[in-house]
Amino acid sequence: RFLGRDVTRMPPMARCLSGMGRTFQIPQPFEKLTVFENLLVAGAFGSERGEADVADRCAEILVDTGLIDKANMLAGSLSLLERKRLELARALATEPKLLLLDEMVSGMNQEETEDIARFVLDIRDELGITVVMIEHEMRIVMDISDRIHVLNFGRKIAEGDPAAVLADPHVKRAYLGEQHAVTRHG
Repeated sequence: RFLGRDVTRMPPMARCLSGMGRTFQIPQPFEKLTVFENLLVAGAFGSERGEADVADRCAEILVDTGLIDKANMLAGSLSLLERKRLELARALATEPKLLLLDEMVSGMNQEETEDIARFVLDIRDELGITVVMIEHEMRIVMDISDRIHVLNFGRKIAEGDPAAVLADPHVKRAYLGEQHAVTRHG
């Protein structure tokens, strides 16, 4: 449910128009379009602004995401980090109230992971957008999350703030191994 509506069977375009933005684990830009054109397409779908306003907003997003120097490059020529940034930029161009991020740091090194983490925090703090992440990289989850829901084989085993989740014996058992789980007898 999102804003009181069941979105389970809602088509992607309707979800976008309702205020949900998302990224994919494997970036899927329009490779034969430029970086700027990719944003224009997303901005046109998610906004009720006029063309000039959409273009101005997309240019701002390119600056915010560090892609302004790549604006005229074909999206297919970008590095993995740049493609991930473009995924975020396209999602932001739809002007979401809720941003769903799928494995944003998969395939990235430590520096790139930290870069994306800072950017996600900026999205949350400066733009006021609620962010929901699906992520297996526990450092980023613990560092930037206010609330965590932990799934194990599709079943929720814990939820709470990072400290509570990290201390949960079910989480320790599922993700750290049996020897790290707290036993009932001591």
